[in-house]
Amino acid sequence: MVFSSPVFLFIFLTSVYILYRITPTLTGKNVLLLIFSIGFYTYGEPKAVLIMILSIVMNYFSGLAMKRENSHRKVILALSISANLLLLGIFKYAAFSAELLNALPFFNVPVPGIALPIGISFYTFQAMSYVIDAYKDPEYIQKNIYKLALYITFFPQLVAGPIVKYYDFAGQIDSRTVTPEKTAQGIRRFIMGLSKKLLIANTLAVAADYVYGLDIGELSLPLAWLGAVSYLFQIYFDFSGYSDMAIGLGAMFGFTFRENFNYPYISQSIQEFWRRWHISVSTWFKEYVYIPLGGNRKGKVRTAVNKLIVFFCTGLWHGASLNFIVWGLFNGCFMMLESYKLIDPKKWLKPFRHIYAVFVTIIAFVFFRADTLTDACRFIGKMFTPVSGEAQTAMFLRQLTPMYLAALAAAIVFSAPVIKALRSKINANAAEAVSYGVSLVMLLICILVLSSATYNPFIYFRF
Repeated sequence: MVFSSPVFLFIFLTSVYILYRITPTLTGKNVLLLIFSIGFYTYGEPKAVLIMILSIVMNYFSGLAMKRENSHRKVILALSISANLLLLGIFKYAAFSAELLNALPFFNVPVPGIALPIGISFYTFQAMSYVIDAYKDPEYIQKNIYKLALYITFFPQLVAGPIVKYYDFAGQIDSRTVTPEKTAQGIRRFIMGLSKKLLIANTLAVAADYVYGLDIGELSLPLAWLGAVSYLFQIYFDFSGYSDMAIGLGAMFGFTFRENFNYPYISQSIQEFWRRWHISVSTWFKEYVYIPLGGNRKGKVRTAVNKLIVFFCTGLWHGASLNFIVWGLFNGCFMMLESYKLIDPKKWLKPFRHIYAVFVTIIAFVFFRADTLTDACRFIGKMFTPVSGEAQTAMFLRQLTPMYLAALAAAIVFSAPVIKALRSKINANAAEAVSYGVSLVMLLICILVLSSATYNPFIYFRF
């Protein structure tokens, strides 16, 4: 079930919210959210819900075994993490591993046809967050399985994040309030995310999909850049739009989620970009992988190795493909070059810092979007080959529709804190009133778009 669908907006969300508000006790509200969350997942993945339930049960008992008096806590943690990674590996990486082996001499491994369950990367990482936090502090051990299940299955962030760490969620299970102000802010945030997805990301996706779908011989320099820039903004507004909706939905039910994006395209270095992009996954890897590996505490060489491991894992987490691994390592290499001052944007004029960060990000996302590593390399080659015929020029101009240009202009404006700056210059009450008025208008426009839109899932559903 997609947030930007009539079924979700007018049936699922309306039903769960009304029932939530009339349910008298917090325990009842939690059980209601759990039932609807499992139903939300089952709607799209009726068979895969059993895998998610297995994950819940497995991690619940792992957590119970983390008692302070248990001398085998570290062994239990290792077994639990291994079991989670095995579950993820079977369903996400088995086919990829077989294909890699078959590329080597003397190997002929059957490639399993295992379907990837939606959201398995997200809920597996949340489950691991629970057992790691329970290991660090047994106070986090959850004795009620339905409460742990609510954390892992909570529908706003179940299938595409943001990844919510257990220590951020645990206290809110038993203590939270829903106020009219928080509800209104949540609805406004949800509408903002819905608008990002339907009006900007989906519009830019038409051009991006068209260009990336062309045969390499049909590409020209302008077309290649058009596709790369379109995808740069598409993935940001698609994913940040989903995160906005998740944060807004959480607020409607009394939960507070941390921000997942902080205007990453205003960054002036790749290090800054990763402090602003997909914050929940980058902080997850920092807390649960980078720091346990030693972080930057064991010398420059070890720090470099740790960073490469983290970015390799980040790329691999996104998908079972060499493209994602290269994307991760590409970012990791620039992070290290900046760390060791081999590239030092701080010495440059501000506009050049920004151009550098955006340029590296655009190239990196070509690896992320292209179907194969070969396609990505050829695509990048076309971005720097100044050859274009009349046919390619006509293909380029056909993509520059009024809708596309309007969406691109909006993408450029809203990828920077322009609105935030404007709000700070006017009266706070007036700014609030205007923002809610604009939100209502945007909701009506989104409903009109939904009435004629085709199915267009969020990009991160595939991860």
